[in-house]
Amino acid sequence: MRYICLIYNRADTDGTLTPDETDDLVKAHFAFDEELRSNGIMIHADALEMPDKATVLRVRDNTLSATDGPYVETKEHLAGFYVIEAPDMATAIKIAGRIPSARFGAVELRPVRMLTLPD
Repeated sequence: MRYICLIYNRADTDGTLTPDETDDLVKAHFAFDEELRSNGIMIHADALEMPDKATVLRVRDNTLSATDGPYVETKEHLAGFYVIEAPDMATAIKIAGRIPSARFGAVELRPVRMLTLPD
């Protein structure tokens, strides 16, 4: 089963790590990525730009509107994600609990709902 691990950083502390702490965190993520990849667990992972680079899109009455981010005041923001393969939630929790950024923020773990076309 697929799971998405959504990495959230606190808005008031994001970007406050020292250069050495940031380098250590990035190295830890690359090592973690390689371990997951070599064990056939990782499907995809990426970091995201800061919320001020976001654009929120909506379609209402067939009209597209775009709002520059950040759209809402928030204490945390989505900083990155992993999509992993695990046999069950208990295993996925063990994997996601080792994401290096969990030491500084939070990781939301959610099963991926695989949609199929109706007949």
